[in-house]
Amino acid sequence: MKYQKRNKAIVLLADGTIFHGKAVGNKQGTSFGEVCFNTGMTGYQEIFTDPSYYGQLMVATNAHIGNYGTNSEEVESDSIKIAGLIVKNFSYEYSRVDADASLEEFLDKNNLLAISDVDTRALVSYIRDHGAMNALISTEVDNIEGLKKQLAEVPNMEGLELASKVSTKEPYYFGDENATYKVAALDIGIKKNILRNIAKRDVYIKVFPYNASFSDLEAFNPDGYFLSNGPGDPEPLVEAQEVAKEIIKRDLPLFGICLGHQVIARANGISTYKMHNGHRGINHPVKNMITGKGEITSQNHGFAVNREEAEAHPDLEVTHVHLNDNTVAGLAMKSKNCFSVQYHPEASPGPHDSDYLFDQFIENIKK
Repeated sequence: MKYQKRNKAIVLLADGTIFHGKAVGNKQGTSFGEVCFNTGMTGYQEIFTDPSYYGQLMVATNAHIGNYGTNSEEVESDSIKIAGLIVKNFSYEYSRVDADASLEEFLDKNNLLAISDVDTRALVSYIRDHGAMNALISTEVDNIEGLKKQLAEVPNMEGLELASKVSTKEPYYFGDENATYKVAALDIGIKKNILRNIAKRDVYIKVFPYNASFSDLEAFNPDGYFLSNGPGDPEPLVEAQEVAKEIIKRDLPLFGICLGHQVIARANGISTYKMHNGHRGINHPVKNMITGKGEITSQNHGFAVNREEAEAHPDLEVTHVHLNDNTVAGLAMKSKNCFSVQYHPEASPGPHDSDYLFDQFIENIKK
């Protein structure tokens, strides 16, 4: 193992707290975003390329990151979406048969700033106590006051519309055009593995930009509609909410995941709110309130649906509940062909307890 020259680096939080570390590789500079953490032991490449993480400085709670390298096929979008990476131990060497590059090479290719040798246990504990907040990572360790001024100008995640930053610019197709069913998907930050999971159930998908209208989606003559995951606050996504309202009004099959779940809630007049530090990891326990069964789920969200309002809504049913904090993890409409979940049934690597949700969507289409 060759010696790695390491530049000093820092994590600076919006409240002025500083954590020290060292830059990964030779990249220098400063990256801004909302600091958050993911508890997954594996799956870092999926996390880094998930559009839902756009604008996030990701703290990995696992002590070793990079030890199994990267594989060009294991991505959820066309590029890294996190704003920066913070780890304890960064592995420059890797040992996996089907890896085709090191994580360092992958980060360099995507021009991402990462820092290691940070006391991530202390940092995660601090975020848990004080909440997710804006932060920066930087190698400009001698310019603390200047960095604080720059950080103060970064907009907060609450009220921030980010779907337009990650959505496709033009519609595209996914799957077999001779498939039995057709689904129109609204891309507000869609993951490739969601498309794979829908397509393998004999579905041909047309993916539309975040600002597409219902008439745009309807012109595809789909059998069902899908609202994707994505980053940012659901409240500013007025166009997506209008699409959801029209689909619901016409009682067409509709399925939403994560941000799509929140958009469906808002389309029904249910408010959403920014969570203290969100749910991000692959071991989140959820109870299916219909079957009584527990599910271990993969989650990634910083906003949630107001449970009190959802339970009071005459046409909504809370179908899933997060067992750690009793937040809403799933909704269904009582008189419409519409349901949604706050977690990721497509996530891989990760638990597969929730695969049935895609089957449920197809069954709803068949009805």
